[in-house]
Amino acid sequence: MTAAGQEPTIGLPDPSLVLLIGVTGAGKSTFAARHFRPTQVLSSDAFRALVADDEADQGATADAFELLHRTVDRRLARRRLTVVDATNLLPSARRPLLDVARRYTVPAVAIVFDLPPQVTAARNATRASRIVPDAVHQRQVRALRRCLPELPAEGFAAIWLLRTPEAIDRTVVGSVAS
Repeated sequence: MTAAGQEPTIGLPDPSLVLLIGVTGAGKSTFAARHFRPTQVLSSDAFRALVADDEADQGATADAFELLHRTVDRRLARRRLTVVDATNLLPSARRPLLDVARRYTVPAVAIVFDLPPQVTAARNATRASRIVPDAVHQRQVRALRRCLPELPAEGFAAIWLLRTPEAIDRTVVGSVAS
């Protein structure tokens, strides 16, 4: 794993599959919007909105992820940089995405937003919409703690850890030859 330092520069192979990993309120969507083109970012919330007209409709999650996975498959088949903006906290969520990357011999990169729980809880509480109940947030924090030691064995080409809001703000993302 690579820890973010003074001015972390994340070099991404192009093409690659990028999994943003972190709890609600960690800043994954803001980071994605800052560093990637809208067409490169596949957001689980956006796919929920596509299938249910409501990005917070958890009842639409299965259908949303079915479409998201199909889109990942089609983008990687075309060798397009693809970013999955979801919590991605469980191995069962990451495994099918990593399988698609392997099928198309596209490297997978994890960008982990490992902020202090009090930071993400405060951010979650002040969201205009999609506030996650505290019990769900706590469950996500526990899942993140469990996933960190698992990631190196899952087949990622690189794992980047961003542990403070300042590190997230200073991070630069660029392409490298794959």
